[in-house]
Amino acid sequence: MPMSLHEATIPGFLQTIGAVRGLLDKVDSHVASGASGEEELLSARLAPDMLPFSYQVKSVWTHSALAVERCFDGRFSPHMDPPPRSVGDLRALLDEGVQSLRAVSPEALEDVAQRPMVFTIGEALRLDFTVQNFLLSFSQPNCHFHAATAYALLRMQGLPIGKRDYMGQMRVGLPG
Repeated sequence: MPMSLHEATIPGFLQTIGAVRGLLDKVDSHVASGASGEEELLSARLAPDMLPFSYQVKSVWTHSALAVERCFDGRFSPHMDPPPRSVGDLRALLDEGVQSLRAVSPEALEDVAQRPMVFTIGEALRLDFTVQNFLLSFSQPNCHFHAATAYALLRMQGLPIGKRDYMGQMRVGLPG
């Protein structure tokens, strides 16, 4: 049986959001230990021209929950508001994303899978997709890029995290 668009996207988005939420718990522990300040970690960058950790976490939400939500409108533009300024606010954003993704039924996503989807950044850029191609070839890679960047930033800042922290809760076990 072919995999549905819901099966190909939603569980992975939920796994990634859960993993990044777990990274935020590690940030809280690191700050509580006195090893770093919250603002120091939220503003950490890999390079001067890259956006900070807080933006990376926000972008995981943008390219998962917000992207799926916008599939029903057929239009997506990046969320340009500044990222939340605290770990608690980032956690709340991710929690909102989990609720939003869990509310999407497989049937609803299949109903829009072949509809047009337009990605724009103001007047500067326009990309035309189907919803399916947008989620699979644009949103998923972006979500993983920002999750990996958030993980790398925390490693660079000395947090004791590893690959399992990045991977999150895997869906293991055999059917039936």
